[in-house]
Amino acid sequence: MKNILAEKANRLAAMALLASVTCLTACGSKEKVASQSLAVVNGQEITVHQMNDELMRSNVQIPAEQKELASKQLLESLIDRQLLQGQAVKDKVDRDPAVMQAIERAKSQIVAQAYLEKRLAANAKPTKDEIKVYFNQHPEIFSQRKIFDMSQLIFAKKDFSSELKVLIGESKSLEEVASWLTLHKMEFVRSKMVKSTLEMPLELVSKLQSMKKGQLMVVQEGDRNVIVAINEVKEVPVTLEIAEPQIGQFLFDQSNKLASQAELARLRADAKIEYLTPLKDTTAPTPETKSAAASVAPSSSKKNNDDALKRGIAGL
Repeated sequence: MKNILAEKANRLAAMALLASVTCLTACGSKEKVASQSLAVVNGQEITVHQMNDELMRSNVQIPAEQKELASKQLLESLIDRQLLQGQAVKDKVDRDPAVMQAIERAKSQIVAQAYLEKRLAANAKPTKDEIKVYFNQHPEIFSQRKIFDMSQLIFAKKDFSSELKVLIGESKSLEEVASWLTLHKMEFVRSKMVKSTLEMPLELVSKLQSMKKGQLMVVQEGDRNVIVAINEVKEVPVTLEIAEPQIGQFLFDQSNKLASQAELARLRADAKIEYLTPLKDTTAPTPETKSAAASVAPSSSKKNNDDALKRGIAGL
């Protein structure tokens, strides 16, 4: 009897030992898979997880037939980065004060962003009723959406005289104004623009919708004026079914923005913030920088003005 009991005990012990060995083997196999290396660069592993993380953060949809090539290229870029990082550590570049400050700044931004994302994770997405209400509140963007084909004359604000103002009010076409500007040797830029009501500020949309074809309107933009004439208007209505994803995303982003502002307001209210010294302009120009700025100001200013003139009311 004792022998039988002893034999059973030995069998149980052997089974337990076998189970533990199997578990360890399986666990070890999982751990090996979890940390599967794609390459080793001077002793530093590059893993599948790193590769997947890079692909996820790139936010690029790669066609199935190109995934293998893209993965190889990404692996080579990770190897290059590891080589550069390794050499930088050898040369103690990572101990450079400017580099250390940049690392701390990046770390701070990442942690702060992660906290906000965690706080906003419970933020509910807009309901179908909320989306429908927004759709009905903005017919000019959706159910009554229009595309405006416009011509523009863009000129400096200083040239907008009372005489020109009267001419614009009496002119029947943009060409009349262009001829007058040419006759008086005033610089201007011609431009054409096709925009839908979705792409323009609501204030501008309301003005354009009240205008007739060929009617002129003046829009002020900083230190320049834009004379706008409507060439053609097309009706391009959008249904609720088509607009629903866009509206949903917009409302969700808006809700997240408000929630982020509320959370920051709460943190500020609970925090003890002391401003120790008044802010000073750390970029105040010295005599040397003033001289250098003066030497390049005319050309860069002219370029900026030219670029801005070409933008027309698109800048709005």
